[in-house]
Amino acid sequence: MAAVAEIPADANKMDSKPKAESEFSVQKLVDMFTKLNPLAKEFFPSSYSPNHDHGFQGFNQLSPTQFLRRNSFNQGRRRVSGRSLKAQREDSIRRTVYVSEIDQHVTDERLAALFSSCGQVIDCRICGDPHSVLRFAFVEFADEYGARTALNLGGTVLGYYPVRVLPSKTAILPVNPTFLPRSDDEREMCARTIYCTNIDKKVSQAEVKNFFESACGEVMRLRLLGDQVHSTRIAFVEFAMAESAIIALNCSGMLLGTQPIRVSPSKTPVRPRVPRPASH
Repeated sequence: MAAVAEIPADANKMDSKPKAESEFSVQKLVDMFTKLNPLAKEFFPSSYSPNHDHGFQGFNQLSPTQFLRRNSFNQGRRRVSGRSLKAQREDSIRRTVYVSEIDQHVTDERLAALFSSCGQVIDCRICGDPHSVLRFAFVEFADEYGARTALNLGGTVLGYYPVRVLPSKTAILPVNPTFLPRSDDEREMCARTIYCTNIDKKVSQAEVKNFFESACGEVMRLRLLGDQVHSTRIAFVEFAMAESAIIALNCSGMLLGTQPIRVSPSKTPVRPRVPRPASH
C-alpha cells in the first residue's frame, strides 16, 4: 500500500497529455534556438581574433537557405555564362570563311580588300602552312550574309593562284588589343615581322636568329616565348626589310631543331622591352 501511496497523483494526467501540448513544447524549443545569435562571443573559439577576417564572416551572416540560394545562383550564372560564350563562338564561326591556296606575296590587307566586296570584314588572319608554300586564312564578317556571299569568290585569282573558299569550322582567336600596332611606325614594324610557332624547346634564341638571318636577311629584334605547359615555343621575328619577312613565309615546314616550324605574318610589333625600375 505504501508503494502505491508514492505514485504521483498526477501520473495519469501526464500520460494523458494531449499530443498538441507536446508539439507546442517542441515548437517553443525551436523558437528558442532560432533566437540565438550565431555571432555571439560564446560561439567563437578563444583563438579567434575579431580584428582579422577569417573568411567565415560572410558565411555566418547568411542563413542556410540564403547560402544555398546564393550558391545555386552562382552556379546557374556560370552555366549561363558558359552557354553564352558557346553561342558567341558558334555565331562567330557562321560569320567566318576559310580561304586556302593563298599566294605567299598576298598580305592581310590585300585579302581583306578582296572580300570587302561581300560585306564588312572585321578580321582577317593569314597563316602559314607547313606542308605547302601556299598559305591559308580565316576571314570574319560582320554578319552571316557576308560569309555566305564570300563563298562565291572561290576560284578568284589572287596573286598567281586561284583561292579556295569554304565555310570555316573554327572562329578566329582574337588578338589582345593592347598588343596591336598603335601608330604608323608600329604598323610598318608589323610589315617586317613574322610570327613563328612550333619551335623546338631545345633551340636557343641565337639559333632561331641565325636560322632566319641565313635564309631571309638581317634580323632587328627577336622575342622567343615559351612556358612549362606547351611542348614547343613561339617567336616574333622583326627583320630590317619587309622583303625578308615575305621570304621568311617560305620557311613554313622547314626543320628548326627537330620540329617543322610554322610561319605567318605578325599582327603585333616587337616592342622594345621597358626596363623595370630599380627596387629600393
